[in-house]
Amino acid sequence: MKKLSRLTAFALAVILALSLAACGSSGSGTADTPAPGTGSPAPTGSQSSETPAGSGESYVVGICQLAPHVALDAATQGFKDALTEALGDQVAFDEKNAAGDTPTCSTIINGFVSNSVDLILANATPALQAAATATSDIPVLGTSVTEYGVALGIDGFTGTVGTNVSGTSDLAPLDQQAAMIKEWCPDAQSVGLLYCSAEPNSQYQVDEVQKYLEELGFTCTQYPFSDTNDMASVTQSAADSNDVLYVPTDNTAANNTGIIDNICHGKVPVFTGEEGICAGCGVATLSISYYDLGVTTGQMAVKILTGEADVSEMPIEYALQFTKKYNEAMCAALGLTPPDGYEAIAAE
Repeated sequence: MKKLSRLTAFALAVILALSLAACGSSGSGTADTPAPGTGSPAPTGSQSSETPAGSGESYVVGICQLAPHVALDAATQGFKDALTEALGDQVAFDEKNAAGDTPTCSTIINGFVSNSVDLILANATPALQAAATATSDIPVLGTSVTEYGVALGIDGFTGTVGTNVSGTSDLAPLDQQAAMIKEWCPDAQSVGLLYCSAEPNSQYQVDEVQKYLEELGFTCTQYPFSDTNDMASVTQSAADSNDVLYVPTDNTAANNTGIIDNICHGKVPVFTGEEGICAGCGVATLSISYYDLGVTTGQMAVKILTGEADVSEMPIEYALQFTKKYNEAMCAALGLTPPDGYEAIAAE
C-alpha cells in the first residue's frame, strides 16, 4: 500500500507539472510576456499623433452639396480637410452632389439616413432643409446657409437651433454691402434687387439690404425670378429700369451668372453678395472665404463626433473676416476705377 501511494503521488506530481507548463506556453504570449519576435507590448492608452484621445471609433459622414459651384466646392473641401486633419483615416465621406436640383437633395439625404451615417453636412439651404426634415436623430451641420431662422422657419431665432441642427452662416454684413454700392456709384439713384424667389434666404437678404439702401437715399425695386426659365426676362427688366443691380448670395444666380452677364456686361454695374457671383457677372463684393467657413464647420463636426460637444447646444458660427474685392474685367468694361482698399479677384 505504501508503494502504491508513492506511485500515485508521483503520477499526480507529473500531471500537475505538465498542466502548468501548458498554461504558460501560449503561442501569442501573455500581456506581460510578448511572444518571440514581437517586441515589447504597446503601453496601455498609447495613440498616434493623428488619433484623438479616447477614440478608436470610425465614422461615416454624408455630404450633400446642392450644386457644383466654386463657393460651395470650397466649403466642402474645407470641411473635409478639417475632419481629415483631426481624425485621419477614422473618417470616411459619402459625398453627393444634387446638381442644382432641390428634390435630389431629399433623395440624397434619405439615403444617408437609411445608411445610418454618423453626421450629415448640408451644403446650402435646400440641403439643410432636406436634412432637417429627414432626421431628428443624426447630427446635421449646415454650411453656405445665410440665415438659419429663415431657412428652418424659426420665429425669433436667437442663434441656436436647439435640435440636431447647427452649422455656419455665409452672411456678410448687409449694411456694409449697401455702403459699398454708395461708395462705387454715388450718383446712382435706383437699385434693382435681383434674386430667386424660391430661395427664402435670398428674400431675407434683399429685404434687409433694401432697408440700408433706402437709408442711403436709393430707390429700390425687387425683381424676383422663379427659376432659370424666367431669369433672363426678369434680369433684362431690372437692367432696363435701374442704375445699379444687386444680387445677394443666391444659389440659382451663382449657377447662372452668364445669363446676368450677357445682359448687363458693360451697361449696368452689378454688385453681389459673394465672390463667386461677382467673378461671373459683378463689379464688386464684400467677400468671405468659403474654404475657411468649411474648416470651421469641420471643426464643429469633430467635436460632435468625438463627444466633446452636443449639436443641440452649438450656436451658429459666422465668418469673422470680410474682404472688399472687385472684378477687373467688369470695371474695365464699365470704365469704373476701384476705390482704395479693394483687392482684385484672382483670375482662374
